[in-house]
Amino acid sequence: MSKANAVFIPLQVAVITVSDSRTFDNDSTGDLLQQRLTGQQHQLYQRHIVPQQLHHIRACVATLIADPLCQVILLNGGTGFGQDNCTEQAVSVLFDQPVVGFGELFRQLSFTAMGSAALQSRATAGLANHTLIVAMPGSPNAAELAMVQLILPQLDARQQPCNFVSQLIHAQCSPTRTSPQQDSHQSTKS
Repeated sequence: MSKANAVFIPLQVAVITVSDSRTFDNDSTGDLLQQRLTGQQHQLYQRHIVPQQLHHIRACVATLIADPLCQVILLNGGTGFGQDNCTEQAVSVLFDQPVVGFGELFRQLSFTAMGSAALQSRATAGLANHTLIVAMPGSPNAAELAMVQLILPQLDARQQPCNFVSQLIHAQCSPTRTSPQQDSHQSTKS
């Protein structure tokens, strides 16, 4: 199908909040990501809250990368230079191909909004096993910026001149789930 005739394809998206203090009751950034995704007709596949521990983050993401139904993984939190922040280290080793432009553009957009503090963002993205992985700050404003300006346009097959959708579709990926799975290492949201 040519891009001129492209139609919207809803994707299966997992949302992971990296935090030692958030729960499903107070995860405002996870809620924001979920609302933005479903507002664009994508489907929430799973939602997790994982502690700021490198191997917990990596294990959760690796499991989703291996799941043929999961097409996109959005992480929020743990991307700054704080002592416990390790999201970038946890996920970047899993990339088959980094999407270098995401971090560069996110920092450029952040600089416009907040000045030199943008230097401390280690937002990153990459592709692994036909899955797009994006790690962004846990701030709702930063997540909103990333979603609206960068991520959602690239998750739309109609986006010209290019988008990620064709790289995320696999033959066995015809979602039949009627409700998303949600779980957490600390709590479960029904």
